[in-house]
Amino acid sequence: MAQNNQAQSFVTLGEAMGLFVAKTPGRLADVEEFSRYLAGAEVNVAIGMARLGFQSNYVSKVGNDCIGEFIRNAIGKENINTDSISETADYPTGFMMKTSQTDGSDPAVEYFRRNSAASTLNANDIDASLFKADTHLHLTGVAAAVSSSMREAIFKALEYARAQGCSITFDTNLRPTLWPNQETMIKTVNELAFASDIVLPGVEEGKILVGSEDPETIADFYLSNGAKTVIVKLGAEGAFYKTAAGESGTVAGFKVEKVVDTVGAGDSFATGVISALLDGKSVAEAARRGNLFGSLAVQVRGDSESLPTRAKLIELEQA
Repeated sequence: MAQNNQAQSFVTLGEAMGLFVAKTPGRLADVEEFSRYLAGAEVNVAIGMARLGFQSNYVSKVGNDCIGEFIRNAIGKENINTDSISETADYPTGFMMKTSQTDGSDPAVEYFRRNSAASTLNANDIDASLFKADTHLHLTGVAAAVSSSMREAIFKALEYARAQGCSITFDTNLRPTLWPNQETMIKTVNELAFASDIVLPGVEEGKILVGSEDPETIADFYLSNGAKTVIVKLGAEGAFYKTAAGESGTVAGFKVEKVVDTVGAGDSFATGVISALLDGKSVAEAARRGNLFGSLAVQVRGDSESLPTRAKLIELEQA
């Protein structure tokens, strides 16, 4: 991967949603006031990459409604290329609601995304001109779960990326409730992982996808099926990495005094890893930056609010 981040373009695709976070603890049905944010696994990473100075491109679809307008405006303000975000009047923009937790536990989340505008994204929405030799493509298991047409879009993006020799990361990011069944989920997610250079599974996801929660066993499974590098997320413990060349190790996580919200930590981790690798850092250094970004994410309510600018990153890494 190139060491000059300014020469790198970044592409990802998925569903951006409106996120409404409860202002007070309690059941969502009882909460009267919410704060609005932008959410979506892939758009979170696109925002993080743009803040670090990468040319960031996001492919999606929104409805002709107030949430769709909010999403387009919010993404545009992050200096992300929105040319590949199309609009439809036939389907609504998806959104989600999240409880406010005070004890650091995972919040309850309810999704309103069935038959959303983004779920109609298809292979024809993928522009081949987005992919050049210096492009990095990032994919996730969330987007693959949204709909069969979005899965077709993902495989089309993969086809274009492979043809141009692009580097590819894949975050397994399982969402079992979005899949028709577990068998389809495991088969499709692993197929996408096998076609990617860098795979980012969680240790808990390894139980489902690989049948093991041992980090090295998980890494070996993907390395033996085509991946070049695997970085296994271990939560607060950090991350385990292993490469096809045999390099391996565990990088400790960063201590967090108070966990506010764990949602979005995996996306921040992916941003840290991808940006570090495109900066020419080693896999161990990339895992460390991933841990750093993940630790920042769990200290805020929104999914992307903690993602740093390049100047802030320099300050953090020096500290």
